[in-house]
Amino acid sequence: MPAPDPVLTEAVPSSPRVGAGAAGAGAAGAAGAAGAHRLALRRRSAVVGGMLLVLVIAAVASLLLGSNRISVDHVLAGLTHTGSSTDDAIVWGSRVPRTAIGAAVGAALGIAGLLMQGHTRNPLADPGLFGVSAGAGLAIVVAASVFGVTSSGATVWFALAGAVVASVVVFSVTIAGSGTASPVPLALAGAAVSALLGALTSFLVLTDQDSLDAYRLWVVGSLSGRQLDVLQAVWPFLVAGLLLAVLNVRALDALGLGADLAKGLGENVLVARLVGLGGITLLAAGATAAAGPIGFVGLTVPHVARALVGTGHRWALPASALLGAALVLVADVIGRLVGGFAEVEVGIVLAVLGGPVFVAVARRRSLVSL
Repeated sequence: MPAPDPVLTEAVPSSPRVGAGAAGAGAAGAAGAAGAHRLALRRRSAVVGGMLLVLVIAAVASLLLGSNRISVDHVLAGLTHTGSSTDDAIVWGSRVPRTAIGAAVGAALGIAGLLMQGHTRNPLADPGLFGVSAGAGLAIVVAASVFGVTSSGATVWFALAGAVVASVVVFSVTIAGSGTASPVPLALAGAAVSALLGALTSFLVLTDQDSLDAYRLWVVGSLSGRQLDVLQAVWPFLVAGLLLAVLNVRALDALGLGADLAKGLGENVLVARLVGLGGITLLAAGATAAAGPIGFVGLTVPHVARALVGTGHRWALPASALLGAALVLVADVIGRLVGGFAEVEVGIVLAVLGGPVFVAVARRRSLVSL
């Protein structure tokens, strides 16, 4: 019988040590991964907490600053109804409504933009691409020209109806053309429907002076003159859209890997699209009806949110909401201070500020890649 191979005989007793070393290395790796996860969780929590603090500061500034200069004591007296009638009129008649509406509109547009970019996988997607702004604008013009309705409290219902109808038309055209809510047909249908509705709106405003007056005051995007009844009209739509967005978070993360892989992970792509587009419709419709078509919020805020907290939508969604709300309030305060008694509308301020920000976002490929 041949002698045993010395290499084999030495390797046998060493195998338990090798297995123990591999197990130890695996345990160390798992512990390191858990530590890295906890560190990332703390960092993201700190970032979201910082965003919340910024929003609170912006809200306080919106209550304190404006074309009518009143002291902090008078603002507090107005809030508690213990001051003069002038304090009450300024605080509750102007600053509280526009602060609440501005925060709600900014948060809604930030979340809608995040959902829109996630579903279309287009870094340049905006809630207005879904035809919401064009539909609301046409409804505002029809309300003024046909029904003689021009007050903000009444036109908000027309704007809501027009925005919802436009988004349903866009989705129906997409389904009829491709059999599913695919990103590219959705964007093309949205652009086509928006162009058609915009042409109809232009025709009506050029033939009717009352329609032109109502439309030009709405289309610029403003928080001025809005009262709390506007927020009372749109808040159910905003809350419903927020709930759909939260329900859509997990599916949206899967869709980011591609529709085929999402199906492999057990996601129903059509249902996920319906839920997400429903959330976009309700959020964008409510925001547009309340303050008019405000641009750049839904376009730029999701990019900044993803840069700060990562691409996971569980964290990007609250970050987008907080950043959008703070951005609209800050822009509104700037418009009040710059314009004096003739305030610069928040839509104009955001357009001026959003242009350079958009260019910076477009130049950073790490932000625009989805």
